[in-house]
Amino acid sequence: MQISSNCPKYLKMLIDSVRDLDEWNSWTADSSEIIAGDVDSCATPQLGSFKKKVYEMAKGKGDKGILPFLESLGLSLSSAIYLASYLSSSHSQTLPLLIHKVKYVKEIFFSDSDDDGIIGKNARRMMMHLSISAEEDLQQTLSFFEKIQARRGGLNLLGCGSASFRYLIESFPRLLLLPVESHMKPMMNFLEDIGVPRGCTKNILLLFPPILFYNIDKDIKPRLLAFEKVGIQDNDFGKMLIKYPWILSSSILENFQKVVNLFDEEKVPKACSSRAIRNWPLLLGCSVNNLKMMVDQFGELGIRSNKLGKVIVTSPQLLHCRPPEFLQVVSFLKDLGLEEEAISRILGRCPEIFATSIDRTLKKKLEFLSSIGVSRTHLPRVIRKYPELFVCDVNRALLPRMKYLMKIGLSRRDIGFMVRRFSPLLGYSIDEVLRPKLEFLTKTMKKPLSEVVDYPRYFSYSLEKKIKPRFWLLKSINMECSLKEMLGKNDEEFAADYMGVEQMVVPPS
Repeated sequence: MQISSNCPKYLKMLIDSVRDLDEWNSWTADSSEIIAGDVDSCATPQLGSFKKKVYEMAKGKGDKGILPFLESLGLSLSSAIYLASYLSSSHSQTLPLLIHKVKYVKEIFFSDSDDDGIIGKNARRMMMHLSISAEEDLQQTLSFFEKIQARRGGLNLLGCGSASFRYLIESFPRLLLLPVESHMKPMMNFLEDIGVPRGCTKNILLLFPPILFYNIDKDIKPRLLAFEKVGIQDNDFGKMLIKYPWILSSSILENFQKVVNLFDEEKVPKACSSRAIRNWPLLLGCSVNNLKMMVDQFGELGIRSNKLGKVIVTSPQLLHCRPPEFLQVVSFLKDLGLEEEAISRILGRCPEIFATSIDRTLKKKLEFLSSIGVSRTHLPRVIRKYPELFVCDVNRALLPRMKYLMKIGLSRRDIGFMVRRFSPLLGYSIDEVLRPKLEFLTKTMKKPLSEVVDYPRYFSYSLEKKIKPRFWLLKSINMECSLKEMLGKNDEEFAADYMGVEQMVVPPS
């Protein structure tokens, strides 16, 4: 009943076929029958006989009920006809078996909702960073994505079964020929065994459905073995598959060796190249020519071999940039008054800056710094000392920290002065650094806030390992001193000045 209620075009096709046949019979009937008044009974049969003719017509189609079932799943009639013919070629395919397979396929592909469109976002990112030729499995996957993209809502609907199941089956009809017990279930178990959580298998399947056609021993294990040669361990495979299921594509695997060779030629430590690939496997979809162009740009700033390794470990995504985009950020930093040597150090320390948008990110940080009194004259020094300011979120990090400091009694001018003297100030967590150290300063040490305005570096010292031990030691000998005098000396200097000995042993907190 459910099938017949959801296949209107199939039913219309049957009814139209019966009516066409009746009409043909009426034209070829004996003229005497027409004169005798039998035209109505031929052209418009009684309801009971009409239903029987529709039933016989359906039975004569020979699709075993598969065709109306496919339409009831949301497939167009033309797609259902093609797919029914394809599935009917397998003599073991019956309607009950097909219903069971469809139920299982829906379960493993669409077990949970994807309301946030995360799978679609991943698909877009994978497509955007692919710059090598794609073999058949990858081409079919891209074609599947394009069908979803053409719909209203685009790839955000990829994880929605009601929207994308039809296109999944149209793109990969072989899914409905795969045995559930002897093939699909063992594949799900294998993915779990290599570290893919059960709730994440759908991400892999939707982003690369051909994985289900692979043989575990003949196809998948040998491909994963190739990654072990560069130090990627068994427990990494599951995480890599979740990030980039295309690593099992023969196109990606072939390019993988080229990428590794490039890093070797550039004398990047193997541990760094392995970690970069493990953390950001999308690198393997990027052509070596594109990667080499970015590597050459880094080289012009003096970032090579070991330094290059540190950059690609910290921000492997930067290798996806286009040289003109990268050079725009370099020019932006030069315009702020930074020398090339300083820009090189910033690239080595905080490479994420060079992958950000100048208008949406970098300029907004400058506007914020200007709003708290950091003038253009002071910008080069502030950025040199703490380039991470450029990747701190204004609304979720910088503003809340500034508001907290103002709430406890500091003015915006005080904060600007402190940032000019100690750039990392607003990079510290309120709960983990600012609040506990300020509370100790004001409640235990009984010092005014003006002390941290004069010496904001106070926040850089460990509360338990340095601030507290030195304070309690000074208190025990009734010694008063400024924060800079208390914390700005190393242990030997501090001990010599305040204890009269050459070395100070810090007691456990």
